[in-house]
Amino acid sequence: MAGHSKWANIQHRKGRQDKLRSKLFSKLAKEITVAAKMGDPDPDKNPRLRMAVKEAKSVSVPKDVIDRAIKKAIGGDAENYDEIRYEGYGPNGVAVIVETMTDNRNRTASTVRSTFSKNGGNLGETGSVGFMFDRKGSISYTLEVGDADTVMMAAIEAGAEDCETTEDGHQITCLDTDLNEVSTALEAELGESESTKLIWLPNIQTELDLDGLEKLMKLVDALEDDDDVQTVTTNFEASDDVMAQFSDE
Repeated sequence: MAGHSKWANIQHRKGRQDKLRSKLFSKLAKEITVAAKMGDPDPDKNPRLRMAVKEAKSVSVPKDVIDRAIKKAIGGDAENYDEIRYEGYGPNGVAVIVETMTDNRNRTASTVRSTFSKNGGNLGETGSVGFMFDRKGSISYTLEVGDADTVMMAAIEAGAEDCETTEDGHQITCLDTDLNEVSTALEAELGESESTKLIWLPNIQTELDLDGLEKLMKLVDALEDDDDVQTVTTNFEASDDVMAQFSDE
């Protein structure tokens, strides 16, 4: 965002997610089960599972919830989920990517399409907005691990593409295919990360005023409330003043 860390766009919903902790826990547990079912149930041997467990721990998902999710996959009684990505436009032409896990494709497609329509958006075809984003690996560290230069050097040596330090912490990006290797190297140097995951990083952004931001957030909130939806990413940007006004509401 203008005047903000470029990561604020992706992370701006954290406050709301904290309020919806049980729903967030359910979504993360689903990802753990799917990852364990698709590969080895040992996180050390399954990069996707390792990232899923780390992300769950970063928001304080209880260990017994994580263990149950893995055991569910091992036991063979886990539902079969399809991973489907939807792309579309929100209010004011903001690009939106919605990642889902569903046991009923028709239900999810209908719900996502309806949610876009009811909130001033339009669901598009696959690829309709994907070109406005790059698939990247994201690794977060708190400021306590070291200063900007120290973390930057560690990131470069680990094979990362970029490192940005703000008052919120250190944000490191890498190629999506390098995430496991880079995060492992960084942990050996800096210790456990705060978060390690794959993201959609906007390469084209759409400026919003307060009215546009309010309308977009209604769409994002409605999408995130769907149990089939795992993540929602947009490419909006807003000024410091607009973000301050929105936060005060």
